[in-house]
Formats: sequence, C-alpha cells, structure tokens
Amino acid sequence: MEAVSPENGAFPVECRMGPGRYSVGVGNPLNLPFDPIGRAHDNWTRRWGANPSMAAVTSIMRAQQILIGQLDAALKPYELTFARYEALVLLTFSSTGELPLGKIGERLMVHPTSVTNTIDRLERQGFVYRKPNPSDGRGTLAEITDSGREVVEQATRDLVAMDFGLDCYSDEEAWRIHEIFAKLRVEFGDFPAAELPGEEAAAERPSTGETGAR
Repeated sequence: MEAVSPENGAFPVECRMGPGRYSVGVGNPLNLPFDPIGRAHDNWTRRWGANPSMAAVTSIMRAQQILIGQLDAALKPYELTFARYEALVLLTFSSTGELPLGKIGERLMVHPTSVTNTIDRLERQGFVYRKPNPSDGRGTLAEITDSGREVVEQATRDLVAMDFGLDCYSDEEAWRIHEIFAKLRVEFGDFPAAELPGEEAAAERPSTGETGAR
C-alpha cells in the first residue's frame, strides 16, 4: 500500500487524526508551499474521481480549526473560551438575564453535560450564578452577574473589531456563508425551511408578520 504523506494522502495531514480526527487544536498557520486540501483533492480525483464535497468538507474542518483558534486567542485575556462567551451572550439577550440550563443547551445546540461544565466554569469566575427555577422545582436557572455583563461587553468589542475572524470577507460574502450553511442545517433538521434566510424560502415564509416566540 502506498505510504501516506501530505503529498500523496487522501486527506491533508491536519485532518487525519483517527476517531474524532477533526481536532480544533491545529490553529496555527501551516506555512506550506501548496494547498494540502487542493493536493488531497487532486489525489482523490486520480483514485476515485472528482468529488467537490470532499474538498468542501475538509475545507470546512480546517476553517473551524482556524476560527476557533483565533476566537479563543482573542478571548484569552478575559479568561473565556468562545463556548463560555456564547453562553454569556445568550444570557444578555434574555430580558431577565437568566435562563434554564436546558434552554441554554437548546439555543447553543450543545449536550447538557457541556452546558453544565460551561456554567460551572462561569460561576467559578463570578460571571453567572445558579438559582432554583421557581416554575420548575427540579430545574436550575443561570443568571448573569454584573461582572459577566461587563466582560461580555468588553469581549464583544474585540470580536467585532476582528469581524469574528472573517475579516478577509465582505459583509455580503459573510452573509452568503451563513446562507449556505443554513441550508445544510435545515436538511439536518435544526429548523424549518420557512426560516431560511434570503430568497430561497421567501415563498414558504408566513405572510402574517408574526415573529412568534423563539
């Protein structure tokens, strides 16, 4: 069997990591003299035929590595990760500054265990605190503190200044990226097609003007 290397492997080296191989730990520039994903697709094409989906998926995985690395670096001065920042932002969006842990997981699209770990860390940092949910005797609310509100405002200014790592794109291009992946999320079942952005779902959207509860 032909030896695997960055030059002749089916996938670029940073994407071949075994089970769960698409690690977000390779966030530094590779500084290679060639595009490893383009090279991988060339080799793939010679062996199995052209497959744009393979090139797209490996590009998405590498983009995730790059973006998570940049975002976490920007948030490091605040002792936040992007996951913890997202939780704080979600709480600031709440009119009361509090949400049930289950609702946080639903809105952030993460497992309940991840929510628990995130809130644990934020509570230790003094950015949120837990309290019983009065409408559910067994449930718990997370409420953002004044310190949490302050840090999320500071961190948001920094992230906006760097366009969340997408400063190489215009606003129109960034929105188009959002639209492209929204279609995938609809196909997977995240939300109904009537909520798709842009013209694609215009015919399916309600015409009543109601926004409804989110």
